Amino acid sequence: MIEGQQDEKFVDMFKALSNNTRLKILQMLKQPEENFPTQAHIHKGDDFPGGVCVGDIRDKIGLGQSTISQYLALLQKSGLLETRRIGQWTYYRRNEDVIKELESFICRRL
Repeated sequence: MIEGQQDEKFVDMFKALSNNTRLKILQMLKQPEENFPTQAHIHKGDDFPGGVCVGDIRDKIGLGQSTISQYLALLQKSGLLETRRIGQWTYYRRNEDVIKELESFICRRL
């Protein structure tokens, strides 16, 4: 990837993190077992550890469904979150590989 294009990828991440609520979501997903109830619909065979149902994120943050969905979509589009549909539920978790890339970018370039 060309350096300018790579920088743009990180700019999108910074934009996603520029909102207090989106930042809080990402922080809470760092330790989902401490911040959210047990995820009843994820089973060991689903292979999505750390995933949290969008409804539980909405309940914890206290905003409407459409706002939370927009925030989660932006975090996912920037690469900071991964998503998986399991049955009728959508689960989100941090994308730790991308977060490590962002950390490395900050250490190298800022």
